[in-house]
Amino acid sequence: MSKLGALQQAFQAYVLHADDAMRQEVASTPQASAEIRLDIYASAYRLRLIEALQTEYTALHAALGDEAFEQLCMAYLDAHPSSYRNLRWFGGDLSVFLRTTPPYADTPILAELAAFEWAMGLAFDAADAPSLSLSEIAAVPGAAWPAMSFQAHPAVHRLDLHSNAPLLWKAVDAEDDPPPATHATHPIAWVVWRQDLRIFFRSMAVDEAWAFDALRRGATFADICAGLCEWISELQVAQHAAGLLKGWVESGMLWRVYSEAGHDASRH
Repeated sequence: MSKLGALQQAFQAYVLHADDAMRQEVASTPQASAEIRLDIYASAYRLRLIEALQTEYTALHAALGDEAFEQLCMAYLDAHPSSYRNLRWFGGDLSVFLRTTPPYADTPILAELAAFEWAMGLAFDAADAPSLSLSEIAAVPGAAWPAMSFQAHPAVHRLDLHSNAPLLWKAVDAEDDPPPATHATHPIAWVVWRQDLRIFFRSMAVDEAWAFDALRRGATFADICAGLCEWISELQVAQHAAGLLKGWVESGMLWRVYSEAGHDASRH
């Protein structure tokens, strides 16, 4: 390894782990010791990562407060040193860290709030794609409807949450007093998506969540109707499924429609 390469590795080891080897490579000055000079870089590195997490997790930051949030960031950084050139992805494991690491694991809403905020960020950053229109579905011949399948918009994300994390985020965003944290025995389905550069989210009833998840797995309209019979009578299930489909399309949550034999029936 070249002298420069070894020096770069030693500098990285100091910034990440306070390895002493780099101190021997830096000269002290009358104004600052070698340790102080190195700490300027190490501190700036951590502060920049904390700033990135603050930007991504505004509601979590508000819920914890400045000091506790900074402590969380430092603990997360120690457990998950950044391996990304783009800081956008540094906080992707925070919800898992909160769910599995004491003392944060004792407050489940923290992990779910982080998961919810991360999903919102992913929805905002998702690739641009045109939304499916009702006219595109109407153009599919009636005989082809049973085999019809769909592709969700790239900005759509689904979560199952036991807490009222979305309501906490909404209160923080509106600068209102946050509601007390709640934790339900059974999860509530939520969907997050982007439409016209705005982020939307809402809860889903059990039948709708099942149907939408089936759609994302590639289920046909006939498959979805058959599965919905667990909640809806056979006489009403086709109409109910069509109503769900209409709502998803009008919300901009779908991207493509495929008729029989996998033919892309979308016009865009």
